[in-house]
Amino acid sequence: MTEAMRWFGPGDSVSLAEIRQTGATAVFSALHDIPYGEAWPDEAIRARQAEIAAAGLRWEVVESVPVSEDIKSRSGACERHLENYRLTVRRLGAAGVRVVVYNFMPVIDWVRTDLAFRLPDGREALRYDPVQFAAFDLFALRREGAADDWGPAILEAARAWWESLGGPGQEAFTRQTLDLFPGVKLGLGVADFREMLARYGGIDAGGLRENLRAFLEAVLPAAEEAGVRLAIHPDDPPFPVLGLPRIVSTAADLAAISALNASPANGVCFCTGSLGARADNNLVGMVRSLGPRIHAAHLRSVSRGADGSICESGHLEGDVDMVGVVRALLNEQTARRRAGRPDWQICLRPDHGHRMLDDFRRPPPACPGYPLIGRMRGLAELRGVQRALAAEAE
Repeated sequence: MTEAMRWFGPGDSVSLAEIRQTGATAVFSALHDIPYGEAWPDEAIRARQAEIAAAGLRWEVVESVPVSEDIKSRSGACERHLENYRLTVRRLGAAGVRVVVYNFMPVIDWVRTDLAFRLPDGREALRYDPVQFAAFDLFALRREGAADDWGPAILEAARAWWESLGGPGQEAFTRQTLDLFPGVKLGLGVADFREMLARYGGIDAGGLRENLRAFLEAVLPAAEEAGVRLAIHPDDPPFPVLGLPRIVSTAADLAAISALNASPANGVCFCTGSLGARADNNLVGMVRSLGPRIHAAHLRSVSRGADGSICESGHLEGDVDMVGVVRALLNEQTARRRAGRPDWQICLRPDHGHRMLDDFRRPPPACPGYPLIGRMRGLAELRGVQRALAAEAE
Protein backbone atom coordinates (compact mmCIF):
# COMPACT_ATOMS: atom_id res chain seq x y z
CA MET A 1 0.00 0.00 0.00
CA THR A 2 1.07 3.59 -0.50
CA GLU A 3 2.63 4.96 2.70
CA ALA A 4 1.68 8.50 3.64
CA MET A 5 1.69 10.96 6.53
CA ARG A 6 -0.75 13.71 7.35
CA TRP A 7 0.49 17.25 6.76
CA PHE A 8 -1.44 20.28 7.98
CA GLY A 9 0.10 22.75 5.57
CA PRO A 10 2.80 25.43 5.77
CA GLY A 11 2.07 26.13 9.43
CA ASP A 12 2.66 22.51 10.46
CA SER A 13 5.58 22.05 12.87
CA VAL A 14 6.45 18.90 10.91
CA SER A 15 7.90 19.85 7.52
CA LEU A 16 7.47 18.10 4.21
CA ALA A 17 11.22 17.45 4.16
CA GLU A 18 10.91 15.60 7.47
CA ILE A 19 7.93 13.62 6.22
CA ARG A 20 9.95 12.50 3.22
CA GLN A 21 12.72 11.28 5.52
CA THR A 22 10.25 8.96 7.25
CA GLY A 23 10.03 6.94 4.04
CA ALA A 24 6.53 8.15 3.20
CA THR A 25 5.93 8.92 -0.46
CA ALA A 26 2.64 10.79 -0.12
CA VAL A 27 0.62 13.02 2.18
CA PHE A 28 -2.95 13.47 3.34
CA SER A 29 -3.49 17.23 3.37
CA ALA A 30 -6.11 19.95 3.00
CA LEU A 31 -6.61 23.68 2.68
CA HIS A 32 -7.48 24.27 6.31
CA ASP A 33 -7.74 28.04 5.92
CA ILE A 34 -10.81 27.82 3.65
CA PRO A 35 -14.02 28.33 5.68
CA TYR A 36 -16.42 25.38 5.82
CA GLY A 37 -18.91 25.51 2.99
CA GLU A 38 -16.78 27.67 0.69
CA ALA A 39 -15.30 26.43 -2.59
CA TRP A 40 -11.56 25.79 -2.74
CA PRO A 41 -9.92 28.11 -5.30
CA ASP A 42 -8.23 26.28 -8.15
CA GLU A 43 -5.07 28.34 -7.77
CA ALA A 44 -4.84 27.43 -4.06
CA ILE A 45 -5.22 23.72 -4.86
CA ARG A 46 -2.52 23.91 -7.54
CA ALA A 47 -0.17 25.86 -5.26
CA ARG A 48 -0.52 23.31 -2.45
CA GLN A 49 0.01 20.47 -4.89
CA ALA A 50 3.14 22.12 -6.31
CA GLU A 51 4.53 22.71 -2.80
CA ILE A 52 4.09 19.04 -1.95
CA ALA A 53 5.57 17.89 -5.26
CA ALA A 54 8.60 20.15 -4.79
CA ALA A 55 9.38 18.19 -1.63
CA GLY A 56 9.38 14.92 -3.58
CA LEU A 57 5.96 13.80 -2.31
CA ARG A 58 2.49 13.33 -3.80
CA TRP A 59 -0.82 14.72 -2.59
CA GLU A 60 -2.66 11.40 -2.70
CA VAL A 61 -5.59 12.06 -0.36
CA VAL A 62 -7.45 15.20 0.67
CA GLU A 63 -8.17 15.15 4.37
CA SER A 64 -10.55 16.62 4.35
CA VAL A 65 -13.09 18.67 2.44
CA PRO A 66 -15.31 19.41 5.44
CA VAL A 67 -19.06 18.97 5.21
CA SER A 68 -20.67 22.05 6.72
CA GLU A 69 -23.22 21.90 9.52
CA ASP A 70 -25.76 23.41 7.11
CA ILE A 71 -25.33 20.36 4.85
CA LYS A 72 -25.44 17.87 7.73
CA SER A 73 -28.60 19.46 9.14
CA ARG A 74 -30.15 20.34 5.74
CA SER A 75 -30.62 23.94 6.81
CA GLY A 76 -29.40 27.46 6.12
CA ALA A 77 -27.02 27.69 3.16
CA CYS A 78 -27.19 23.96 2.41
CA GLU A 79 -27.75 24.24 -1.35
CA ARG A 80 -25.01 26.83 -1.82
CA HIS A 81 -22.59 24.72 0.20
CA LEU A 82 -23.44 21.63 -1.86
CA GLU A 83 -22.67 23.52 -5.07
CA ASN A 84 -19.36 24.67 -3.57
CA TYR A 85 -18.57 21.09 -2.55
CA ARG A 86 -19.19 19.87 -6.10
CA LEU A 87 -17.00 22.64 -7.48
CA THR A 88 -14.18 21.77 -5.07
CA VAL A 89 -14.36 18.08 -5.97
CA ARG A 90 -14.22 18.91 -9.68
CA ARG A 91 -11.17 21.12 -9.16
CA LEU A 92 -9.40 18.47 -7.11
CA GLY A 93 -10.10 15.87 -9.77
CA ALA A 94 -8.76 18.16 -12.47
CA ALA A 95 -5.57 18.50 -10.42
CA GLY A 96 -5.23 14.72 -10.24
CA VAL A 97 -6.18 14.18 -6.59
CA ARG A 98 -8.27 11.01 -6.48
CA VAL A 99 -9.51 10.50 -2.90
CA VAL A 100 -11.41 12.94 -0.66
CA VAL A 101 -12.00 12.06 3.01
CA TYR A 102 -14.97 13.61 4.81
CA ASN A 103 -17.05 12.92 7.91
CA PHE A 104 -20.70 13.24 8.83
CA MET A 105 -20.38 13.68 12.60
CA PRO A 106 -22.67 16.46 13.84
CA VAL A 107 -20.96 19.42 15.52
CA ILE A 108 -17.93 17.56 16.91
CA ASP A 109 -15.47 15.46 14.92
CA TRP A 110 -13.64 13.64 17.70
CA VAL A 111 -13.49 13.56 21.48
CA ARG A 112 -10.60 13.14 23.90
CA THR A 113 -10.34 14.24 27.53
CA ASP A 114 -6.58 13.89 28.05
CA LEU A 115 -4.17 15.14 25.38
CA ALA A 116 -1.02 14.08 27.23
CA PHE A 117 -1.78 10.89 29.16
CA ARG A 118 1.53 9.63 30.53
CA LEU A 119 2.25 5.95 29.82
CA PRO A 120 4.51 3.90 32.13
CA ASP A 121 7.51 4.26 29.82
CA GLY A 122 7.16 8.05 29.56
CA ARG A 123 5.39 8.34 26.21
CA GLU A 124 2.30 10.55 26.03
CA ALA A 125 -0.95 9.40 24.44
CA LEU A 126 -4.43 10.71 23.71
CA ARG A 127 -7.14 9.26 25.96
CA TYR A 128 -10.90 9.39 26.41
CA ASP A 129 -12.23 9.04 29.95
CA PRO A 130 -16.04 8.79 30.21
CA VAL A 131 -16.03 10.21 33.75
CA GLN A 132 -14.19 13.33 32.65
CA PHE A 133 -16.31 13.79 29.54
CA ALA A 134 -19.45 13.31 31.62
CA ALA A 135 -18.19 16.09 33.89
CA PHE A 136 -17.91 18.42 30.88
CA ASP A 137 -21.39 17.42 29.70
CA LEU A 138 -23.05 17.70 33.11
CA PHE A 139 -21.31 20.60 34.82
CA ALA A 140 -19.70 22.75 32.10
CA LEU A 141 -22.15 22.36 29.24
CA ARG A 142 -25.10 21.57 31.53
CA ARG A 143 -26.87 19.92 28.63
CA GLU A 144 -30.55 19.26 29.16
CA GLY A 145 -31.13 15.54 29.67
CA ALA A 146 -27.44 14.79 30.18
CA ALA A 147 -28.04 13.10 33.54
CA ASP A 148 -30.25 10.51 31.81
CA ASP A 149 -27.40 9.56 29.44
CA TRP A 150 -24.91 8.77 32.20
CA GLY A 151 -25.43 6.10 34.83
CA PRO A 152 -25.55 6.97 38.55
CA ALA A 153 -22.02 5.64 39.16
CA ILE A 154 -20.49 7.81 36.42
CA LEU A 155 -22.56 10.79 37.52
CA GLU A 156 -21.22 10.51 41.06
CA ALA A 157 -17.62 9.99 39.90
CA ALA A 158 -17.91 12.89 37.47
CA ARG A 159 -19.14 15.22 40.19
CA ALA A 160 -16.25 14.25 42.48
CA TRP A 161 -13.68 14.67 39.70
CA TRP A 162 -15.13 18.03 38.64
CA GLU A 163 -15.05 19.37 42.16
CA SER A 164 -11.44 18.20 42.57
CA LEU A 165 -10.37 20.47 39.71
CA GLY A 166 -11.31 23.70 41.45
CA GLY A 167 -12.41 26.82 39.59
CA PRO A 168 -9.29 27.43 37.45
CA GLY A 169 -9.01 23.73 36.59
CA GLN A 170 -12.66 23.55 35.57
CA GLU A 171 -12.24 26.59 33.33
CA ALA A 172 -9.10 25.15 31.70
CA PHE A 173 -10.70 21.76 31.07
CA THR A 174 -13.79 23.38 29.56
CA ARG A 175 -11.65 25.54 27.28
CA GLN A 176 -9.51 22.55 26.21
CA THR A 177 -12.59 20.48 25.41
CA LEU A 178 -14.29 23.20 23.39
CA ASP A 179 -11.11 24.05 21.48
CA LEU A 180 -10.37 20.41 20.67
CA PHE A 181 -13.42 19.87 18.50
CA PRO A 182 -12.24 20.34 14.88
CA GLY A 183 -14.48 22.67 12.94
CA VAL A 184 -15.27 24.72 16.02
CA LYS A 185 -13.41 28.03 16.07
CA LEU A 186 -11.13 28.77 18.98
CA GLY A 187 -12.77 30.98 21.55
CA LEU A 188 -16.25 29.50 21.15
CA GLY A 189 -18.21 29.83 24.38
CA VAL A 190 -20.41 27.31 26.12
CA ALA A 191 -23.56 29.20 25.10
CA ASP A 192 -22.45 29.19 21.45
CA PHE A 193 -21.82 25.47 21.62
CA ARG A 194 -25.28 24.85 23.09
CA GLU A 195 -26.76 26.67 20.09
CA MET A 196 -24.86 24.36 17.73
CA LEU A 197 -26.20 21.31 19.53
CA ALA A 198 -29.73 22.70 19.37
CA ARG A 199 -29.67 22.53 15.56
CA TYR A 200 -29.86 18.75 15.88
CA GLY A 201 -32.65 18.68 18.45
CA GLY A 202 -35.10 17.18 15.95
CA ILE A 203 -32.64 15.00 14.02
CA ASP A 204 -32.25 11.38 15.07
CA ALA A 205 -30.02 8.72 13.49
CA GLY A 206 -32.57 8.04 10.76
CA GLY A 207 -32.82 11.73 9.94
CA LEU A 208 -29.06 12.17 9.84
CA ARG A 209 -28.72 9.13 7.57
CA GLU A 210 -31.30 10.65 5.22
CA ASN A 211 -29.28 13.87 5.16
CA LEU A 212 -26.19 11.83 4.27
CA ARG A 213 -28.14 10.17 1.45
CA ALA A 214 -29.09 13.60 0.11
CA PHE A 215 -25.45 14.74 0.32
CA LEU A 216 -24.23 11.70 -1.60
CA GLU A 217 -26.94 12.06 -4.21
CA ALA A 218 -25.93 15.68 -4.75
CA VAL A 219 -22.15 15.22 -4.83
CA LEU A 220 -21.35 11.73 -6.16
CA PRO A 221 -22.19 12.48 -9.83
CA ALA A 222 -19.64 15.32 -9.79
CA ALA A 223 -17.11 13.07 -8.06
CA GLU A 224 -17.54 10.30 -10.63
CA GLU A 225 -17.20 12.79 -13.47
CA ALA A 226 -14.00 14.15 -11.92
CA GLY A 227 -12.52 10.71 -11.20
CA VAL A 228 -12.65 11.32 -7.43
CA ARG A 229 -13.66 8.79 -4.76
CA LEU A 230 -15.29 9.96 -1.53
CA ALA A 231 -14.28 8.23 1.71
CA ILE A 232 -16.38 8.74 4.83
CA HIS A 233 -14.53 8.63 8.14
CA PRO A 234 -16.06 6.64 11.02
CA ASP A 235 -17.39 8.28 14.14
CA ASP A 236 -14.79 8.99 16.81
CA PRO A 237 -15.68 7.63 19.30
CA PRO A 238 -18.14 5.21 17.65
CA PHE A 239 -21.07 5.80 19.99
CA PRO A 240 -23.45 8.71 20.72
CA VAL A 241 -22.03 11.73 22.55
CA LEU A 242 -23.78 14.83 23.88
CA GLY A 243 -27.12 13.51 22.67
CA LEU A 244 -26.00 13.68 19.04
CA PRO A 245 -26.80 10.88 16.59
CA ARG A 246 -23.94 8.74 15.20
CA ILE A 247 -24.38 6.77 11.97
CA VAL A 248 -20.84 5.60 11.05
CA SER A 249 -19.93 3.40 14.02
CA THR A 250 -20.55 -0.27 13.18
CA ALA A 251 -20.41 -2.80 10.36
CA ALA A 252 -24.17 -2.39 9.95
CA ASP A 253 -23.76 1.38 9.66
CA LEU A 254 -21.11 1.05 6.95
CA ALA A 255 -23.22 -1.48 5.05
CA ALA A 256 -26.17 0.91 5.20
CA ILE A 257 -24.03 3.76 3.87
CA SER A 258 -22.80 1.58 1.00
CA ALA A 259 -26.44 0.81 0.20
CA LEU A 260 -27.41 4.49 0.13
CA ASN A 261 -25.77 4.93 -3.27
CA ALA A 262 -24.36 2.28 -5.61
CA SER A 263 -21.72 4.61 -7.07
CA PRO A 264 -18.22 3.15 -6.82
CA ALA A 265 -17.15 6.60 -5.64
CA ASN A 266 -19.18 6.10 -2.45
CA GLY A 267 -16.57 4.68 -0.09
CA VAL A 268 -14.93 4.57 3.31
CA CYS A 269 -11.79 5.79 5.00
CA PHE A 270 -11.13 2.72 7.16
CA CYS A 271 -9.97 4.00 10.56
CA THR A 272 -8.90 1.16 12.83
CA GLY A 273 -8.66 3.43 15.86
CA SER A 274 -12.20 4.79 15.62
CA LEU A 275 -13.82 1.46 14.74
CA GLY A 276 -11.55 -0.43 17.14
CA ALA A 277 -12.91 1.52 20.10
CA ARG A 278 -15.92 -0.84 19.99
CA ALA A 279 -15.24 -4.42 21.08
CA ASP A 280 -18.13 -5.67 18.90
CA ASN A 281 -16.51 -4.41 15.68
CA ASN A 282 -14.66 -7.22 13.87
CA LEU A 283 -12.19 -5.10 11.92
CA VAL A 284 -10.79 -7.88 9.75
CA GLY A 285 -14.29 -8.99 8.82
CA MET A 286 -15.25 -5.39 8.07
CA VAL A 287 -12.34 -5.02 5.64
CA ARG A 288 -13.45 -8.16 3.84
CA SER A 289 -17.09 -7.08 3.64
CA LEU A 290 -16.35 -3.51 2.53
CA GLY A 291 -13.83 -4.62 -0.10
CA PRO A 292 -13.43 -2.03 -2.87
CA ARG A 293 -15.39 0.53 -0.86
CA ILE A 294 -12.20 1.17 1.17
CA HIS A 295 -10.58 4.16 -0.52
CA ALA A 296 -8.05 5.10 2.20
CA ALA A 297 -6.87 3.81 5.57
CA HIS A 298 -6.00 5.35 8.93
CA LEU A 299 -4.10 2.77 10.96
CA ARG A 300 -3.75 3.08 14.74
CA SER A 301 -4.60 0.94 17.74
CA VAL A 302 -6.44 1.56 20.99
CA SER A 303 -6.70 -0.08 24.39
CA ARG A 304 -10.25 -0.38 25.71
CA GLY A 305 -10.54 -0.03 29.49
CA ALA A 306 -13.09 -1.90 31.59
CA ASP A 307 -14.26 1.51 32.81
CA GLY A 308 -15.16 2.62 29.27
CA SER A 309 -11.96 4.58 28.73
CA ILE A 310 -10.14 4.47 25.40
CA CYS A 311 -6.39 5.05 25.24
CA GLU A 312 -4.43 5.30 22.02
CA SER A 313 -1.84 2.53 21.94
CA GLY A 314 1.28 1.92 19.90
CA HIS A 315 0.41 0.82 16.39
CA LEU A 316 1.19 -2.85 17.10
CA GLU A 317 -0.08 -2.76 20.69
CA GLY A 318 -3.55 -2.58 22.21
CA ASP A 319 -6.77 -4.30 21.17
CA VAL A 320 -6.62 -3.93 17.38
CA ASP A 321 -5.46 -6.94 15.35
CA MET A 322 -3.25 -4.74 13.19
CA VAL A 323 -1.49 -7.62 11.44
CA GLY A 324 -4.85 -9.14 10.51
CA VAL A 325 -6.18 -5.79 9.26
CA VAL A 326 -3.09 -5.10 7.13
CA ARG A 327 -3.26 -8.63 5.69
CA ALA A 328 -6.92 -8.12 4.78
CA LEU A 329 -6.20 -4.73 3.18
CA LEU A 330 -3.36 -6.18 1.12
CA ASN A 331 -5.60 -9.07 0.03
CA GLU A 332 -8.27 -6.62 -1.06
CA GLN A 333 -5.72 -4.60 -2.99
CA THR A 334 -4.52 -7.75 -4.76
CA ALA A 335 -8.09 -8.78 -5.57
CA ARG A 336 -8.80 -5.44 -7.22
CA ARG A 337 -5.66 -5.70 -9.32
CA ARG A 338 -6.60 -9.19 -10.47
CA ALA A 339 -10.08 -7.90 -11.33
CA GLY A 340 -8.66 -5.57 -13.96
CA ARG A 341 -7.36 -2.64 -11.92
CA PRO A 342 -3.57 -3.17 -12.01
CA ASP A 343 -2.96 0.34 -10.65
CA TRP A 344 -5.28 -0.08 -7.63
CA GLN A 345 -3.51 0.94 -4.44
CA ILE A 346 -4.84 1.81 -1.02
CA CYS A 347 -3.15 4.80 0.59
CA LEU A 348 -2.53 4.40 4.32
CA ARG A 349 -1.17 6.65 7.00
CA PRO A 350 -0.24 6.01 10.62
CA ASP A 351 -3.04 7.71 12.50
CA HIS A 352 -1.89 9.70 15.49
CA GLY A 353 1.16 8.66 17.43
CA HIS A 354 2.64 8.91 20.88
CA ARG A 355 4.70 11.91 21.87
CA MET A 356 8.15 10.48 22.58
CA LEU A 357 11.91 11.07 22.41
CA ASP A 358 12.74 14.28 20.53
CA ASP A 359 9.04 15.11 20.17
CA PHE A 360 9.32 16.62 23.66
CA ARG A 361 11.99 19.06 22.41
CA ARG A 362 10.17 20.03 19.24
CA PRO A 363 7.45 22.67 18.83
CA PRO A 364 3.99 21.31 19.68
CA PRO A 365 2.35 19.41 16.82
CA ALA A 366 -0.15 21.18 14.62
CA CYS A 367 -2.90 19.04 16.10
CA PRO A 368 -2.96 16.74 19.16
CA GLY A 369 -1.82 13.25 18.19
CA TYR A 370 0.46 14.33 15.34
CA PRO A 371 4.05 14.51 16.64
CA LEU A 372 6.81 13.48 14.25
CA ILE A 373 8.72 10.72 16.05
CA GLY A 374 5.70 8.87 17.36
CA ARG A 375 4.11 8.73 13.92
CA MET A 376 7.40 7.76 12.30
CA ARG A 377 7.63 4.81 14.69
CA GLY A 378 4.10 3.82 13.70
CA LEU A 379 4.86 4.07 10.00
CA ALA A 380 8.02 1.98 10.41
CA GLU A 381 6.07 -0.71 12.26
CA LEU A 382 3.35 -0.78 9.62
CA ARG A 383 5.98 -0.98 6.90
CA GLY A 384 7.54 -3.94 8.67
CA VAL A 385 4.18 -5.72 8.83
CA GLN A 386 3.65 -5.18 5.10
CA ARG A 387 7.10 -6.49 4.24
CA ALA A 388 6.69 -9.55 6.47
CA LEU A 389 3.30 -10.40 4.98
CA ALA A 390 4.65 -9.97 1.45
CA ALA A 391 7.50 -12.38 2.23
CA GLU A 392 5.06 -14.83 3.80
CA ALA A 393 2.96 -14.81 0.62
CA GLU A 394 5.89 -15.66 -1.67
